[in-house]
Formats: sequence, C-alpha cells, structure tokens
Amino acid sequence: MTETNYTYLYRIDTPEQLREPSIEQLRVYCDELRQFIIAQLSSNPGHLGSSLGVVELTAALHYVFNTPHDQLIWDVGHQAYAHKIITGRRDRFCTNRKLGGLSGFPSRSESPYDAFGVGHASTSISAALGIATAAALQGDPRHVVAVIGDGALSGGLSFEGLNNAGAANTDLLVILNDNRMAIDPNVGALKEYLLSISTSRRYNLFKNHAWSRMERMPRLRHLIQKWGNALKQGFLQQSNLFESLHFRYFGPVDGHDIEQLTRVLQDLRQIKGPKLLHVLTVKGKGYQPAEKNQMLWHAPGLFNPETGERLTHADSATQPPLFQTVFGETLLELAQQNPRIVGITPAMPSGCSLDRMMAAMPERCFDVGIAEEHAVTFSAGLAAAGMLPFCNIYSSFMQRAYDQVIHDVALQKLNVVLCLDRAGIVGPDGATHQGAFDIAYMRSIPDLIVSAPMDEIELRNLMYTASLGRGPFSIRYPRGTGSLVAWRQPFTELPIGKGRWLRREGEMIVLSLGVTGTWAAQAIAQIESHGGSVAHFDLRYAKPLDEEALTAIGARFSHVLVVEEGTLCGGVGSAVLEFFSAHHFTPQLERIGIPDQFIPHGTQSELRHLYGFDTEAIYTALLRWAKELHPERFQTEEAVASKNRS
Repeated sequence: MTETNYTYLYRIDTPEQLREPSIEQLRVYCDELRQFIIAQLSSNPGHLGSSLGVVELTAALHYVFNTPHDQLIWDVGHQAYAHKIITGRRDRFCTNRKLGGLSGFPSRSESPYDAFGVGHASTSISAALGIATAAALQGDPRHVVAVIGDGALSGGLSFEGLNNAGAANTDLLVILNDNRMAIDPNVGALKEYLLSISTSRRYNLFKNHAWSRMERMPRLRHLIQKWGNALKQGFLQQSNLFESLHFRYFGPVDGHDIEQLTRVLQDLRQIKGPKLLHVLTVKGKGYQPAEKNQMLWHAPGLFNPETGERLTHADSATQPPLFQTVFGETLLELAQQNPRIVGITPAMPSGCSLDRMMAAMPERCFDVGIAEEHAVTFSAGLAAAGMLPFCNIYSSFMQRAYDQVIHDVALQKLNVVLCLDRAGIVGPDGATHQGAFDIAYMRSIPDLIVSAPMDEIELRNLMYTASLGRGPFSIRYPRGTGSLVAWRQPFTELPIGKGRWLRREGEMIVLSLGVTGTWAAQAIAQIESHGGSVAHFDLRYAKPLDEEALTAIGARFSHVLVVEEGTLCGGVGSAVLEFFSAHHFTPQLERIGIPDQFIPHGTQSELRHLYGFDTEAIYTALLRWAKELHPERFQTEEAVASKNRS
C-alpha cells in the first residue's frame, strides 16, 4: 500500500493531530496503521504479533492522555511500534532495528515520548511508580500509565511494583494488556486467574454499573468499598488479586473497540489513586496468519504480506544448524539416556528450542513464565533433590538472576547446568539484549565452571560433560548458525579446565574462546598466505583456565592475542592477563572483544566489524605483529602490492 492509498495515516504526525479526528475516523486510522506495520515488517523484520495487538489501545492512550507530558511506559518494549509511528517516527520506521536507525524498543534518547527505556520484561510498574512519585513530589499534575503485556505480569518485579504502589496509594494507571501470550502461550496459575476474572460476565457487568453509580454519588464510595469484597466472593468465589493489593480493578474491556477504550480511559483520568484496567487483545490482530499461529508470527522474519508466506530458508542437510537447534536436539538426546535430566526455561521454549524435549517428554520440561530468578532457584531445588536441570536463559536475561546463581546454585555446589543462549552480539534487538557480560559476571563466582564451545560438536560435548554431574556449570553459545554440517557426532567428555591446540607452531599465538575461534582460524589462514606464522589455542573454559597450557604459552610466545565475544572488562582476556602477571610472564598481550560501552542495534556482522572484533580485526592485529617480527619481508610485499595497484 502506497502513501496515496492511506486516508489518514500520513495526515497524522503527532499525538496532537491524532486527537482531531472523530472516533469513526480514528477506527479507519487504526486499520491503516495496522496495514502500515504489516507492510513495513514484511521487508524489515521485527516483532509483528504484539505490535498488531495493541494498535487500538495505543491510539486510545495518545487520544486521551496529553503525551508526552502525561507519560506512557511500555512493558514489554516490543509492543511499542504503533506508539513510535504515532509519535513522529513514521517516516523513519523503515530504519527500525537497523544500524543507525530506530531502536526496536522504547529509548529515552530517541524521543521525549519514550518515558522509560525498555528491553527486559516486568519493569513498567516499578518505573511508572517512580515517575509518578517524582511528579507528586514536584507538584506536577501529570498522569502516568504503565502498559504491561505479553506475559510480563508473571515476572516477580511486577508484583513488587504493584505491592508498593498500592500501599503508597500512588496516582497511577496500570493497563494489563491480556493477550494470553508471551512469545509462547502464557503458563501458570496467574494465567488461569486472569481467565477466570475475564470470563465472569455477571460480576463485571454488575461491578461496572455499581462503580459508575458510585462516581455520581460520592457518599456511597465508602459503603460500596466496604461490601465490595463480599460481592466479588459471591460472584467469583474468590477475592480480586489486584484489589487486595489496593488497586481499583476495572474491566475486562475489549482492547480492539476504540470507542469503548477512549471512553473508559477518559473516565479513569478522573479517578485518583492506583488503578488497573484489564484489556483483552488478540496477538496478531487484523492479520489472519498472525492470529492463526501467534507463536510463529511473534517475530516471523521476512514474509509476503499478501499471501502470508514466510520467506525464510529452512535448515537442510547442506547448511549448518542454529546453535539453539543443536542445544534442543542434544538435550533431548541426553534426556533419553539419563532420566534425571530436566529442562527449564523462562517463557522461551521455542526461542531456545526446548520445545523439542517438551514435545517428547512434557513431564520433564518446565516453562516457568517470565521469571528468570525463579527459573534458577527452581533449578537449584530440583538439583538439591537429585535431578539434573538444564536451565536455558538468554545471556542478557540471566543478568536478572545473578544473585540466585551465586547463592542458590554455586554456594551450594549444585549440579545445575546454566545454558546461556544468545551470548555475544545478538544484533537488531540492540543494547538491552546484547549478551556482552556473562563471561565477566560468571567467572567471578567461586566453584562455577564457565565454558564456551567453538562449534556445534563442542556444544554437544560440553553439554554431555555437564550432564555427568560436574557441579555448577555454565555454557554460553551465540545466536545464529555455526560452521559444521555434520555436527551430530558421538559424545566425548571434555576435561574440565582443559583447552585444545588447533595449531601448535608459530611465532605468535591467538587464544580464542567460543565461536571467535572460527574467526581466528580464518584470520590466521590469511596471515599465513603472506608468510606469517601463528599458533592457535582454543581455551574452551574461561574458568577454570588451562594453567598448564598457559604456562607453556607464557614461557614460549612473545606475542599473545586473546579474542572473545564478551566485554573486555573482566573477560577471559583479563583472566589470562591476571595469570601471566601472577606467574611473571611478560609477553606483548593484546585483547580483542566487546569494548566498555553498550552496543546498539544493527546486524551481527555490522556490529562486530564496527566495534572491532571480527575476522578483519584479528587479521589486522596479527599483521601488525608480523610486520614487527619480519619488517623486511612485509615491506617488500607492501611495495609489490603498491606497484601492482598503481
């Protein structure tokens, strides 16, 4: 659909302009906004399903509230595409998640309408409470709204915020966007509770009527509040969870009825104190393929918007698999051999490929919802009772469970295998999702094994080694494909704290950890084609280090290059430096990795090149040393190359 095919979309550049049309015109605008998102994401992939589900809700919020003075906090952040388009970023939306373009999540540095940066889930209520409290202290009569959805309410932080806001009687509106989905279907007792209150029509009809009467007759307020709990118990056979936390509960309402939404939100603007509006939406609303298969269309990649055909390339016998696929297939294989193995994930069974094991042996797989801290301590409890849990959490999300890793797993020396998917650069999801810090934060924990496979076979073997009950064990691996097609090889135990020599001979040496070893091997091949000579050692373990190998390396090599796809602050390069210093080795040592800064969004290859930790960066460092060691040889080669160019 071209610009001329839209009636209202290109007439509205700000929320102020959004407030001018009639409700009927607003309905048309929402339809056009939805079609625009579908068209954009078909060629520039992003989070489709969640964005389509909140189109009317987003328009209603900006229609009713005076943004950006009134502040909206989005949770999870990938609900915010319609918000970005309404708030002046429509013409730049084609740059969404691209290097130098719009972030895929709300970002305070991007727009004054983005009141709070969002990447991880369950943060909105706490953040909104802080903003609302600050407004009250400053005498600023602004409204503050937190929109929490896509399963984020299952995170413990959201209940900490609700508890605090209710006790403080803060003027705050929480909107529960209830689509009964995260990336995968929501799980747990909370899902069933929300279903029960959303389907009790008698109670909700009565409550809405009584509440509207109460607003007209303030003297009845105290009386209705007094016997409200009795009404709820009579209709629902239970008390309302949110009202027990001192939030006044409203709903559920149809999240796709723009007229009802604007009317309800206008009423709620007049009511002080903590309030929760329960909104029912459909993930993928308005696009049949996305409504029909909500898991697949959460972030579908490239697709044909007319036919719904996804333009992805399936794995084949001639292509290396995704690392997550190797994890999922290997875990199922190990679980079939060992009845003590169980799988745990915080709401990401399809994202981490635990769904393979979940389909084959559902009684031994546990999706605990968006609750990383609980996932780790639950795993610790399983291990304490004799099971062998593989707890799969994305690297950047594992940061949320750091205390649990220390106190509940490592301190008790429990056999928990922490599998850190999406370690290193993840790409378009940006700074909140880059897995930069896990090597540094894991290697500081006593008794925790920290490992990283260079390829798919190494991942299988590290998982097998961990399954033998070696104590607290972490395995990090990247997003994307590996390098091996024939990866399904027999299991081999990998000795703890022992790396492997990939090339023993050379005048200088590269120490690599994880998939950076593949890039190092490519760079070494290029250097050797110019006459350089480089040894290569795959560390395999960041903790414990292979001290025997490092002693030999420190004594033999004058030039040591350490390569890792993690932060240089406290990473494995730091560990090697510490070892050399403690043992009085003084080689010229250089480290290549993620610099001490937050890495924005872009493709993985763009970011690795831009921040200097790809094959070219390794080659450049080795070439500089080769010139130092053999200046005459490389000066001659450069002269010949220069002559040929001229």
